[in-house]
Amino acid sequence: MDLLSHHLYSSPKVYLRELLQNAVDAITARRTTEPDAPARVRLYAEGGALRVEDTGVGLTEADVHSLLATIGRSSKRAEGLEEARSDFLGQFGIGLLACFVVAERIRVVSRSARTPGSPPVEWTASDDGSYTVRTLPDAERPEPGTTVHLVARAGAAEWLSPGRVEALARDFGSLLPYDVRVGDEAVTDLPAPWDRPYPGPAARRVALARHCHGLFGFTPLDTIELSVPLAGIRGVAYVLPSAVSPAQRAGHRVHLKGMLLTERAEQLLPDWAFFVRCVLDTDSLRPTASRESLYEDETLAAVREALGERIRAWLTGLAAGDPERLAAFLSVHHLGVKSLARHDREMLRTMLPWLPFETTDGRLSLEEFAQRHPVVHFTRTVEEYRQVAPIASAQGIGVINGGYTYDSELVQALPSVRPGTVVAELDAETVTAHLDAVDPAEELALSGFLAAARARLDPLGCDVVLRAFHPLSVPALHLDDRDARHEQARADAEARADDLWAGILGSLRGSAPRARLVLNHLNPLVRRIGALPDPELIGTATESLYGQALLMAQRPLRPADSALLNRAFIGLLEWATHSEDGQA
Repeated sequence: MDLLSHHLYSSPKVYLRELLQNAVDAITARRTTEPDAPARVRLYAEGGALRVEDTGVGLTEADVHSLLATIGRSSKRAEGLEEARSDFLGQFGIGLLACFVVAERIRVVSRSARTPGSPPVEWTASDDGSYTVRTLPDAERPEPGTTVHLVARAGAAEWLSPGRVEALARDFGSLLPYDVRVGDEAVTDLPAPWDRPYPGPAARRVALARHCHGLFGFTPLDTIELSVPLAGIRGVAYVLPSAVSPAQRAGHRVHLKGMLLTERAEQLLPDWAFFVRCVLDTDSLRPTASRESLYEDETLAAVREALGERIRAWLTGLAAGDPERLAAFLSVHHLGVKSLARHDREMLRTMLPWLPFETTDGRLSLEEFAQRHPVVHFTRTVEEYRQVAPIASAQGIGVINGGYTYDSELVQALPSVRPGTVVAELDAETVTAHLDAVDPAEELALSGFLAAARARLDPLGCDVVLRAFHPLSVPALHLDDRDARHEQARADAEARADDLWAGILGSLRGSAPRARLVLNHLNPLVRRIGALPDPELIGTATESLYGQALLMAQRPLRPADSALLNRAFIGLLEWATHSEDGQA
């Protein structure tokens, strides 16, 4: 009882699946020798009790002693049935004992179809492990088959209520191949929605969308047929109408020979296919002992690959014949396709005209961007892109923001699917080299200003250079790269460390170029600051330009940067108020 109720099963509701499973397997077993035998399962719930009747193969008294009383044994191993076990839902022989999760007592009345002369037999068991077996008069069970009676344990009556029994039976048994009813209400709904004939593609799409809404609670963007005949798999994948995180594990509904096995199968599809939810029926995948998930083996791996191919073929078909639907899909799920394209060069080649990227020319595909620019420049981080995008665009340099998930990897893979394309990472040196140099005479005249500015920013690990660039409205540009940021982080850590760690960190000092503040000589404000006679005021103004450049690049501020901004702001206020007092 502890094993079943607290460790093996995730919810008490599986008791009904086990009852349906045993009934269906009993009918399947009988039909191996009697193909025309009746195939009925009936469930009756009332007053905290449940009765389940089937027209299956039934049990003899010897079967009851050897099978029902011993966990792990299975009637599917009985003589003459071993070769037919692949047709059964259950494989582990736990079955009926799982009902003790909700019942304090189980009573089974069964009559064997394999031994027509044998009388009906009754097995009554309690949750304390005791049981009794006795034979009954023929009138108690005139026809072969089995009836299971459950009496709810304290606190579990809800699980045996009519409404709950009907809901669970529909959930677990809607695709079962036999006539299953709760009272007079049919449970099975065959054929499966994906196997039904429809007047046309539009009607099929509408019907499957309705089915998806009933199962998963959303109306899909599209549906993808899933069929792997060699693995006995038929079903459909529904495309989610809204974006989801790639880290979110998708839950798929898997039926095993018609019986719902799990609605949380996570390993059914490749990781990149996180934008779909599947429902399918299979007769080849292997369940775990609890029959609530799939066993990871070579068959499942092959099925996962085959289903991934179906989704990949759907994407390729949209690209070739339905660009509007593809565009609608990519507007929501471009991240999933990018994830796939990282490892699939053919998919990258197919999706080149469609996958959107953030660029200095707007949102474009890699194909369109590469046609516009002889060199495809990209940045590896969003911060780097924000630093250089306005200036690079004004200088005619096209840049792709590679800071988003998968983007830099795809840009670097571009030459492999578009031969002749030149891809280069854009760094501070490249941007600075594209900015116009200032006339040497003018720069010499400003040497005192530049010396004061450099002296003020040197403690922050930042150089000051003078260039002329557009747009004129940008007074200063802060440029660095990853190596410079790493070196700055190391220097900050060294300054805060004790003597031992400072020595260790000092030995790691790199030769990376320092960050630089590029002052725009064409900007009127920079020209006025350059003409100031007071070195202290020049330093305060330079700190203000540095802080404004950091904010424009949306860079995270270090404590030293925040202190500098505060100091510059207060300094400018003091200078402004001092000037007013002097005039007064």
